[in-house]
Amino acid sequence: MVSKGYVFTAFLMPGPDLIAVWIWPTRSHMVQIWGHRGCFDRQEYPVLDSVPNKIIKLVVLGGSNVGKTALVVRFLTKRFIGDYEPNTGALYSRKFTIDGEQISLQVQDTPFVSLEDDNDNICCQEQINRSIYWADGFVFVYSITDYNSYRLIRPLYQHIRKIHPNANIPLLLMANKGDLLRARQVSSKEGLQMASELGGTYSEVSARENYEGVQEAFQHLCQELSRMIGSCNGEKRRGLHLIRPKSPNMQDLKRRLKQALTSKGKSATTL
Repeated sequence: MVSKGYVFTAFLMPGPDLIAVWIWPTRSHMVQIWGHRGCFDRQEYPVLDSVPNKIIKLVVLGGSNVGKTALVVRFLTKRFIGDYEPNTGALYSRKFTIDGEQISLQVQDTPFVSLEDDNDNICCQEQINRSIYWADGFVFVYSITDYNSYRLIRPLYQHIRKIHPNANIPLLLMANKGDLLRARQVSSKEGLQMASELGGTYSEVSARENYEGVQEAFQHLCQELSRMIGSCNGEKRRGLHLIRPKSPNMQDLKRRLKQALTSKGKSATTL
């Protein structure tokens, strides 16, 4: 598939048959190719040689089926993918520039959290607690079509406060599925009120239809975190090293990609 001399890297993303391929034909140029269900798209970027001065770590939290992974993938790739395998927690990375400074962004997607029966105690995996400890900033996601996912937000914040009792907690409250207005169960006023109570910013978006809104909301949080990290003046930051998870689904996709490359290796052509 790839001609001799090209540097080839493939990342397998959540969702059926979704593959991202990066090719470096030169040291200063990168070609990105996305494949999904047999359809391919291509974008080209210059490669930045400088090492990022800052690392920003975000964790995305929320209930089941609220669109956490869809929002992350939409922000990082501009694409909306509607079908996903159940999320076991994936760590995404991206480099970009804020106020003229190159930043390395790490986004930790997480499995869903829930409330224990008949109370407001959070039920979540230990992996989520580790992600909360690791993160610099927090993205809370609920669906405007699911009031229970909204009701989860305050206990989730209180759970984070138990882990970080004295820390400043930069957070973004995202009300997703804003395109489904006829099924709305949570008003914009309720979302704004919740964000105000928690000391965060609020954004009502649609991962399906509104890339600009998703991008603006994430970028605002990253700018806030960049300023905060810059003001630390070398103080030690909290955090754990998180290893990118290898779910069975990812392993299966890697095996299929390897088989496809092997079968076509004898008749290699340039992408």
